[in-house]
Amino acid sequence: MTEAENAKNHKPELPKDVRVRFCPSPTGTPHVGMIRTALFNWAEARATGGKLVFRIEDTDAARDSEESYNQILESLRWLGIDWDEGIEVGGPDGPYRQSERTEIYKDVAARLLEAGYAYESFSTPEEIKERNLAAGRPAEFGYDGYDRDLTEEQKAAFRAEGRKPALRIRMPDEDIAFDDLIRGTIEFKAGSVPDYVIVRPNGDALYTLTNPVDDAMMNINVVLRGEDLLSSTPRQIVLYRYLKELGIAKTTPLFGHMPYVMGQGNKKLSKRDPESNLFNHRDAGFIREGLLNYLALLGWSIAPDRDVFSMDEMIEKFDVRDVKANPARFDLDKAISINAEHVRMLDQQDFLNRSVPYLNRDGVVSADNWDALTDREKTILTAAAPLVQTRVRLLGEVAGMVGSLLSTDEYLEPTDDARKQLKDSAGAVLDLAIAALEGVDEADWKTDTLHETLNKALVEDGGYKPRLAFGPVRVAMSGRRVSPPLFESMEIIGKDVTLARLKGLAEHL
Repeated sequence: MTEAENAKNHKPELPKDVRVRFCPSPTGTPHVGMIRTALFNWAEARATGGKLVFRIEDTDAARDSEESYNQILESLRWLGIDWDEGIEVGGPDGPYRQSERTEIYKDVAARLLEAGYAYESFSTPEEIKERNLAAGRPAEFGYDGYDRDLTEEQKAAFRAEGRKPALRIRMPDEDIAFDDLIRGTIEFKAGSVPDYVIVRPNGDALYTLTNPVDDAMMNINVVLRGEDLLSSTPRQIVLYRYLKELGIAKTTPLFGHMPYVMGQGNKKLSKRDPESNLFNHRDAGFIREGLLNYLALLGWSIAPDRDVFSMDEMIEKFDVRDVKANPARFDLDKAISINAEHVRMLDQQDFLNRSVPYLNRDGVVSADNWDALTDREKTILTAAAPLVQTRVRLLGEVAGMVGSLLSTDEYLEPTDDARKQLKDSAGAVLDLAIAALEGVDEADWKTDTLHETLNKALVEDGGYKPRLAFGPVRVAMSGRRVSPPLFESMEIIGKDVTLARLKGLAEHL
């Protein structure tokens, strides 16, 4: 590798006492990109023994909502992502909601203006476009620096017209470079970033001011955020320079810009895409361990040949400098597959405890928590757990597997795909099964006995292939094409209901 290539790929050392932050805006339902950002910041803090600060950027009154704020808190609690300072935890640098820090921003803006780092800008968007066109530039080229050196007389004239100024940061006429923790050295050429607004004419501070000021006052020294914010980084670096001159910031943080998360069709995953909605995944039955594991893979890996790991293992190995810069694609099938691995690793009672809210939602059990279930429900679910836990990928699938075991119905209407599997021989098979099972005593109604009895009656003596022999019996027991193991299910269901269901299906063929 050449010296130039080495320089371009240089990734700086992390500070001794890492301080990262997660600072979402409460403008919608939490999405997987937001949670991936929270996860990587959390993992970096935990891996280095640093601190994670959680604050809310809620200065957009038109879009912010208390509902979204509560959903963000709910999502972090569900996933087990905790923080050291900030919302509902407190700390030395509060308040931690930007809507409560307006006086701080006014004071900093005034100091930037007084020091000459910011200036008053009276140009309207229409005037900027007109000047660009007149100069032979595209109308949307951007701000041209017109107001940089207005005289006091010119400012007074604008005010006499009733105009109120915005505040813009004075960008230096020089290249701006920094060493990104993920992407190496990045350089912005002089003049490529125009003077930008930090305060609107109505006095409202913008993200371009509030975000760096909060980071400075909260002593954030590592900023991990999405690639979409990369273009704003030279602005922040310059503003940090000014904030340090004013004694507001101690240091310029290191930046790491995480890769885009792509969706279907190789397009950036949108907040409006169903697979982006965190709560859609929770409703489907993802468990926190599985979802966090998959989100960690969106740009990072624990080892080249390993996809499944715990959060403790992630913390042990995580270094943001190992995150890949290339876009990561959200693959729902892979996410579900990884979740299935974590479902199988759960302790049996933990699996049952987590499944019950889904079972209650789907009308299969009488309560939404284990302790409130009936003794019958607990007995059946305990017996069913070993049969079901290894066969479901999402907790939302458990109801379909155990519903027939918990039901006392003597006939279950088959689903369409289950009915299609019934061949012309189904009636004869059911008659043989009924005759054979009627002779089994209640005391002998066990998995092995049921298997031996039906195998002899239907396969050995009846001459049916196993698929044709046991398929109709499975459909009668569950009403479904896929179900828990047949003979174990029959033992759980019991003799009376088993025979009733076999007869019920035979009557409805």
